[in-house]
Amino acid sequence: MKFLDQAKIFLRSGDGGNGVVAFRREKYIEFGGPDGGNGGRGGDIVFEAVPNLNTLIDFRYNQHFKAKKGGNGAGNNRTGRAAPALIIKVPLGTQILADDRETLLADLDKPEKRVVLLRGGDGGFGNTSFKSATNRVPQRADPGWPGEERWVWLRLKLIADAGLVGLPNAGKSTFLSVSSSARPKIGSYPFTTLHPQLGVVQLSLTEEFVLADIPGLIEGAHQGAGLGDRFLGHVERCSVLIHLIDGSSSNVVAAWRTVRRELDSYGAGLASKPELIVLNKSDEMTSRQIAARRAALARASGRKVMIASAATHAGIEDVLYEIYKMIKAARK
Repeated sequence: MKFLDQAKIFLRSGDGGNGVVAFRREKYIEFGGPDGGNGGRGGDIVFEAVPNLNTLIDFRYNQHFKAKKGGNGAGNNRTGRAAPALIIKVPLGTQILADDRETLLADLDKPEKRVVLLRGGDGGFGNTSFKSATNRVPQRADPGWPGEERWVWLRLKLIADAGLVGLPNAGKSTFLSVSSSARPKIGSYPFTTLHPQLGVVQLSLTEEFVLADIPGLIEGAHQGAGLGDRFLGHVERCSVLIHLIDGSSSNVVAAWRTVRRELDSYGAGLASKPELIVLNKSDEMTSRQIAARRAALARASGRKVMIASAATHAGIEDVLYEIYKMIKAARK
């Protein structure tokens, strides 16, 4: 399934049904009078968050959504049938933005959350509604009110407890694959990961969390370099950031600072999130290199630095339990 996290769609709620002009005509009843019914209400446009979706790809091929018109009124004071709401199912974490791509209209951040974005038009009045002491035979009936319409942007921000960030080839995809049931593409070349991946980490029967692998950042990502910082929106909702650093790199501090600068430039509170620094690929370093690079990172960041190897699984369990501990603390 292809990944798509932004889409522009057109919405139109249903028009109200028309009222009618009708008169009661029955045998043996001398004075019938008006009995035209009102029109039914048009259908609403409703968005619903669905947990088992993780892409907006369906909206690439279907971009126009129109609710049905309400039924027209009828004689014998019968009101037209109200049109059903058009329910549009979107992935959990979808934001609905106005056409300017800045005004937030709705944030579907909880499972099965529903938002009525556009309301259907009211039905028009039939001639019964215009009957009065001075107007016994009204010939007036109103048409239904038109529905609403607008273009909106859908923007998906995946909901995960922790997000993996780092330079390309830091081992993020491998880390995700060995710590969860996710099976991302893994390659020994930059930008193997082209879109975010999610995995559920199961520590025990009662302890689990969702981990997101974000495509690698490089210097200038906030200006569009590499894959840019577009996918950082998917870690805005994360409680914790796991900063994976390639331990085989000659300058691990520079690698850490590069990603931190991009997080600062992106904004949205990412730089202030709790961060766990993990020096990965310990199997490619000597004991002396591990000690020196760990100490340099700790001095530069002022944070705890953990050692792991996603390839050999060394230290992975300790890292996962530390992440879970940080997630629980952040939730409180």
